[in-house]
Amino acid sequence: MSKSPDKSHETSALIAAIAAFGTWGLIPIYWKRLGAVPAPEILAHRFVWTTAFLFCLLTWQRRWPEVMAYARSRRAMFYCLASGLSLSGNWLLFIWAVNAGRVIETSLGYFMTPLVNVLLGAVFLRERLTRLQLVSVLLATLGVLYLTFGYGRFPWVAMTLCTTFGLYGFLRKRSATAAIPGLFFETTLLLPLAIVYLIFLRYNGGLIFGSAGLRLSILLISTGVVTAVPLLWFGHAARHLRLTTVGFLQYLSPSGSFFLGVFLYHEPFTRGHLITFSLIWAALAIFTWEAITRWRSSRVRQVFEESVCETPV
Repeated sequence: MSKSPDKSHETSALIAAIAAFGTWGLIPIYWKRLGAVPAPEILAHRFVWTTAFLFCLLTWQRRWPEVMAYARSRRAMFYCLASGLSLSGNWLLFIWAVNAGRVIETSLGYFMTPLVNVLLGAVFLRERLTRLQLVSVLLATLGVLYLTFGYGRFPWVAMTLCTTFGLYGFLRKRSATAAIPGLFFETTLLLPLAIVYLIFLRYNGGLIFGSAGLRLSILLISTGVVTAVPLLWFGHAARHLRLTTVGFLQYLSPSGSFFLGVFLYHEPFTRGHLITFSLIWAALAIFTWEAITRWRSSRVRQVFEESVCETPV
């Protein structure tokens, strides 16, 4: 017996989601391989080669009419430029933090991202926080405060990562562009800056690309594929999976980075870190449980309303 199309799509979407979040969780291994290249140069190459890869992909998919339709919208271009700037800051800090031996702190930042998204929705979209969402945010705040005063260091890497990525998601939503064309605009609009920076490095003798061996140059070129392919997987998953399923799976990414930092790179993990992470995990557990409860109640209400409408009078 063959699978139904919906079931087949759901299976492939589940595999795609695991592949996307798993790749993002293991990506510190890739950036560590580029440790000899300064983070700004890696970022510039990421923009250049991601743009080239997306150009080929959009041509293959014959989506240029869709791209041109977005390009005629000043609003879409403004938000894509803003989201591109936010994304570039996030990318730059993440690459630097990984190669500076702060993988655990990057995982803390991405664990906190869903809670930052809730706060951004409350501040900018006037969305009201439920009691459980408020408890989650307060627990996360306690975790950050404990690490700041108990451990003696404000986790600025984690806070900046979650803030820039949360802001990126907010701006991307406001742009109302599809995943691939949106990312294409984000990288293309900042591409001139990346090219100018690479030319500047070339004329000042600081360019690593092409001068430090073939292996490093190939790795830098591959940043385009490494950036775009997981986003394609994520786009497929988001279309065919329930939002709650995607919400659960998104924690694969910071979990992978966390285990890499602790067990592979042996970064310091103190009692202060444990308490902070425990508070964040508790906040996420409450946040996720509340989201599932609300989703189930809305589904029950929807089924009830449909059954009432279908009842013959």
